[in-house]
Amino acid sequence: MEWRKGRRSDNVVDARGEGGGGGGMRFGGGKGLGLGAILLIVGIGWLTGQDPLQILGQLAGQMEQQQTAPAQVGGKTPPANDEQAEFVASILGDTEDTWKALFAQAGKQYRDPKLVLFSGQVNSACGFASSAVGPFYCPGDQRVYLDMTFFREMETRFKAAGDFAQAYVIAHEIGHHVQTLLGVSAKVDAARRGGQRMEGDNGLLVRQELQADCLAGVWAYQAQKRLNWLEPGDVEEALNAANAIGDDRLQQQGQGRVVPDSFTHGTSQQRIRWFKAGLSSGDVNSCDTFAARNL
Repeated sequence: MEWRKGRRSDNVVDARGEGGGGGGMRFGGGKGLGLGAILLIVGIGWLTGQDPLQILGQLAGQMEQQQTAPAQVGGKTPPANDEQAEFVASILGDTEDTWKALFAQAGKQYRDPKLVLFSGQVNSACGFASSAVGPFYCPGDQRVYLDMTFFREMETRFKAAGDFAQAYVIAHEIGHHVQTLLGVSAKVDAARRGGQRMEGDNGLLVRQELQADCLAGVWAYQAQKRLNWLEPGDVEEALNAANAIGDDRLQQQGQGRVVPDSFTHGTSQQRIRWFKAGLSSGDVNSCDTFAARNL
């Protein structure tokens, strides 16, 4: 992938080494981890191969000590000689260009999110998180949080190497930001509060995650059309990453069995299918996973 063709975003915040900062707002009105946050952590736990209960236990202990006033992550601009941070800025910059154009075509305005680079642990408007939860998007502050050691884990644990595989991860999280701006996230949260089913192989969480995969594919299509920066094997890298982090594959690896009722992100086949749907069309309308009968 010739990622250096991309425009560098000014919205990358380097908070590495800060240790997480002060307190932060929580799901559920700041009184601890709510159901939405717990489901998110469980899903990311499956994604990273960690024991979700262990992660939740660590978070609960940390949050008992963090009841101070909300605080934003500080951070600074990444150093000019940091090639990995430059890569992130290039991918983020192109997602900004892509989604600004697509939103404008639809008569809407796109608001750029911040992408926070952290190491070890971080505090967001969604609460405290360690690097064990992997990359995540927080709708509360409209920021993406990324510990870049996850890319190394992709290579070693998930056998999903390559710069376009990493770009897919970033674009997926930006897909969640797009969902927030379009009102999708609010509707899912309202459904959760209304008692609708969230987890499971046909649940709303899976549909939300698969839509983010599809939106990542839409970005990839539009970026390639504009920059022609993909090289042979790049698409296969992204598809391999999507395959590696399917719920079924991660559960089989982590616990030796597949439990569809606990799915939060979709199977490997589903993640590949919806990423390819966006990649082949470049059209947001192809990403309505909530209306799809068969995911």
